[in-house]
Formats: sequence, C-alpha cells, structure tokens
Amino acid sequence: MFPHRPLVAIAAALSLALPVEGGAQGYPTQTIRFVVPYAAGGFPDTVARIVAQRLQDKVGQSVVIENKPGANGAVAAAAILSAPADGYTFLVTDGSMFSINPKLYSKLPYDPAKDFVPVALVARAPLFLAAHPKFPPNTLAELVAYAKSNPGRVNYGSSGIGSTHQLTMEALKAHYGINLVHVPFKGTGQSVPALVGGQVEVLWSAYPSLAGFVKDGRVKLLANNSAQRSPLAPDVPTVAEQVPGFDFAPIVGVLAPAGTPKAAIDRIAVEVVAVTKMPETGKQFAAAGIEAVGAGADEYAKAISEENARMAKAIEAAGIKPE
Repeated sequence: MFPHRPLVAIAAALSLALPVEGGAQGYPTQTIRFVVPYAAGGFPDTVARIVAQRLQDKVGQSVVIENKPGANGAVAAAAILSAPADGYTFLVTDGSMFSINPKLYSKLPYDPAKDFVPVALVARAPLFLAAHPKFPPNTLAELVAYAKSNPGRVNYGSSGIGSTHQLTMEALKAHYGINLVHVPFKGTGQSVPALVGGQVEVLWSAYPSLAGFVKDGRVKLLANNSAQRSPLAPDVPTVAEQVPGFDFAPIVGVLAPAGTPKAAIDRIAVEVVAVTKMPETGKQFAAAGIEAVGAGADEYAKAISEENARMAKAIEAAGIKPE
C-alpha cells in the first residue's frame, strides 16, 4: 500500500534535506531525466514526452525520457534508486507500481511506501466500457440486468490478469453481484480486435483504441470508469452516476526518489503543474485520449492513497493472490 499520511510525512521530512546546489534559484544546472517504466507509446510515456517538451523551456535545461520497461516497474525502480537523489532523476508512471504490484508480487525490489515521494499529478485517461454491436445491452443498467439473467454466459476481455481493465470489471461485478467470465489478453492490441471480431462481448479500454471502431459502428460505448464524464465522449455516462465513488481511471504523475532535495521537488512540481495547465498541452493530451489534471504533491499523494484502496478491494474481489 501507499498510504497518504506516510507520504505527506516523507514529503515534509524532505524539507530538512540539503538544498540543491546553488539553491532553488540556481536549480537545475544540468539535464533532467524522466524515467518511464514502460515501452514508448503508452499512456505514461505519452504524458512524459508531452510534459518534457514544454518543461525544458520552463527550467532552461534538457528533459530527456528514458524508457525502462521490464519486471512490472522493477527495472525502472532500480535505475532510479541507483542514481543520486539529487533532483535530476524522476519517475513518470501510472499507479500500478504502487497500487497493483504489491498485491500481485510477494517480493518487490523497491518499497512502494518509502522509496518514492509524489511531486505532481499530471493526467488521467478514463477507460470506456465497450460492447460488440450485436450484444443486446445498450446501457450499463441493461448490461447488469442481462448478466443477472444469464449468469456465467457473458465474457469480457482485458489486457491481462491484474490490469486496470480487469480490476475495473471485477469491481463492477462485485458491486452488482454479477458473473462475467474473464478472458485475458496480452494488451489492448489483442483484446480490442477480439471484441470487434466477436470473441468477447464487452471490455474496458482507452478511448483511442476504440474511437475508430465506434465511428464506423463496430463497437458501442456503455460507460466510462472515471469520476466524471469525459470530454472525449461527453454523451457516455460514468459508472459513478450509478455507483457513487466508482473511479478506476488510470492516473499518471511525477515522483522523485526519497531523499531528493525539497527545493528540486518544489521547483519541478510548480513547473509541471504550470505546463499541464497550458491550453496547448491540453490539446495534445486530448488528441491522445488523455485528460489534463495538474495538481501538486499533496493532492497527488491523496489520489494515490485513494487509488490504492480501490485497487485493493478489486484485487480481493478478483481473487488474485500474490506470486
């Protein structure tokens, strides 16, 4: 788990750390690294690249992206934790390293609660509940009623066991007491074509993976998993409209290794939030199916804590045990 209070305590303790060389006004004096624990092209990588592009203009130094995929974030964590905590190396990731991994793996090469501190919450990317056009239900309520009338006869696809896509559906199943059969795939590159081809009847996926199929009528959208409707598809209702507090939209933010000078964290936090709130950034995000947020360390810590609690319940409902 990644509880809110310890994070805030750690962030406060950083105020006692030695200042960045030259103080806040002189920082940064060299290239900043954004380490992403996934291959290029995904949600966190896209966020990192869009933010880095404008952040370097703000801070007067290059901001480079280093993709370190592998071992569910362990490779990226090792790269960051082996580097000096000097304000020049940051992690840009979704919450799975902190909310899902501790529940899937009995041993991790990093401590989710102690090794990283939040800097800024950047963006979210809601997932949409999509169905094959021949699937009878056209709304979430109809899906629930249909599933109750046909227990175990509706299957759903996901991007894999332990993915946010699966856990969103498992949370939905647990709330409504319905029985849908899970069919895991290796990413949306497999699951969405399976939906279009009729191998599965429903699934959760990000909007860019579905938009083209929605436009030509090969997929229909029933709901989204964020706390509020998405400007990407404003006519699609949220699950939260029927289930208050339901929010499984993945979030991405910037974190620093514990021990990073407070002056560096504060400077990067301020500039990242400013960059995120630029209209041009919002347009770039929207084109990639991403919603800009732009919030500081305290709000990010709170968001991580809340996400951890939701994911823990969904993992328990799914019956997933740590390896």
